[in-house]
Amino acid sequence: MTIDYDVVIIGSSLAGYYAALAATQLHATVALVEPKVDYGFTHHHALTEIGKLGQKLNDAASFGIHATHTDTSEECHISMAWQEAMLYAQCVASNLKEQHSPGILAALGVDVIVGSGQFQSSPQLAFAVNNRLLRARTYLLASGSRPEIPEIEGLQITGYLTLSNIWQSLQGPTLPKNWVIIGGIPQSIEIAQTLARFGCTVTLVVKHPYVLPNIDPEIGILLQAQLEVEGVRVLTDKRVTQVRLIDGKKWIQAGEKAIETDEILVATGQQPNLESLNLATVGVKWHRRSLVVNDKLQTTNHRIYACGDVIGGYDFANIANYEAKIALNNALFFPRLKVDYRSIPWAIFSMPMVAQVGLTEAQAKRLFSRDKILVLRHYFKTVAAAQLRSETTGMCKLIVLRNGEILGASICGAEAGELINLIALALSQKIKVKDLANLSPVYPSFSEILEQTAREWSKERLNSNIALQEFLEGFFHFRRNWNL
Repeated sequence: MTIDYDVVIIGSSLAGYYAALAATQLHATVALVEPKVDYGFTHHHALTEIGKLGQKLNDAASFGIHATHTDTSEECHISMAWQEAMLYAQCVASNLKEQHSPGILAALGVDVIVGSGQFQSSPQLAFAVNNRLLRARTYLLASGSRPEIPEIEGLQITGYLTLSNIWQSLQGPTLPKNWVIIGGIPQSIEIAQTLARFGCTVTLVVKHPYVLPNIDPEIGILLQAQLEVEGVRVLTDKRVTQVRLIDGKKWIQAGEKAIETDEILVATGQQPNLESLNLATVGVKWHRRSLVVNDKLQTTNHRIYACGDVIGGYDFANIANYEAKIALNNALFFPRLKVDYRSIPWAIFSMPMVAQVGLTEAQAKRLFSRDKILVLRHYFKTVAAAQLRSETTGMCKLIVLRNGEILGASICGAEAGELINLIALALSQKIKVKDLANLSPVYPSFSEILEQTAREWSKERLNSNIALQEFLEGFFHFRRNWNL
């Protein structure tokens, strides 16, 4: 059998692009099928940043900064702000698209093949695309995902937007005023807050008791409170049962509440792009719309690997890239590397930002007996940098064993996305909490909260050790009365 490539990567995700570049750096021959990347996420992040800046400008008076006003009406001002914000987001997306263009990939040695294809098993395993058979030692599925649409009565007739088309649909001069967002995933939280900051009335409907089911409940309550302070109406533990169009207006039934709205965003989750790949023919199985993989990211066909959205989980680029790194190394060399998500962080780009790594308090207490777990908390209001920037909302929560081993962390507050990376490094290198407590971070900086939270560990140990307390009291009593 003639082998054309060391690996063929199938998919239009950033993880696929990342894997293709990594393969060329290892001097492997690689083909990338369907290299078109959706840059809607860039609009999302750019508009989130603009929303944060707008919030800062609104709060400028508390810093002693006062803006002069023109005769322009507030409505016109918001309209102009939206147009300019979309233009900025489009420029950022265009720049990134240029950097990740098929031409640049080809120049770096990737065989770029534009088109859709499918696997075939006879006479041997290959991927057929554009009347070509791509034969490789291994294959990597990184085909990404698309929005999953729940079955809600009347939704298809009434119409809705999704995460994949929301920003392309809002190219006009003004934004719809009233929004209902269905779903509790990180992107729905971010978009709800961004739309509220552009002057929209937003209702977020979540079927879970908390805004996000997979974050620490304490952090979830704090995040929900901040959303409500900014005007987002949050309805938790509510299911949308029907949608109606009445007199040209959209109506949603969420639990016992009927809500009138101009626009609906469905953000309940993603489903992988798998249907057209003919996976059953080559023995690749999936379960509940996600590929079945082992801890080496092999599918049920040992020559086909997968990473990113196609294997489920939240849609986080850094997690998909981590999986791509593991899968690619296993595909190109001996399959020995295993995924370990314990030290891989993720973040929600809300304000304040939410970030998490490792185990939550609830997860740790399910795995260990309660008397072995210490939960360390510290609040941003005690940090000088937070006071200086008037970003005092938030907390840092470390989950550790009594021997000082760090199990996980949840942070809600300014710079949480940067701070969580330090905890992730500590987890991956098995650095103990006492070493974090010995940090001497730059003052003033937000890193102080890590040191201050870690120092709670020694306080907890001392408070629970009566013998040590008595020894220290006796020791210092002796020293005070010692004749020098």
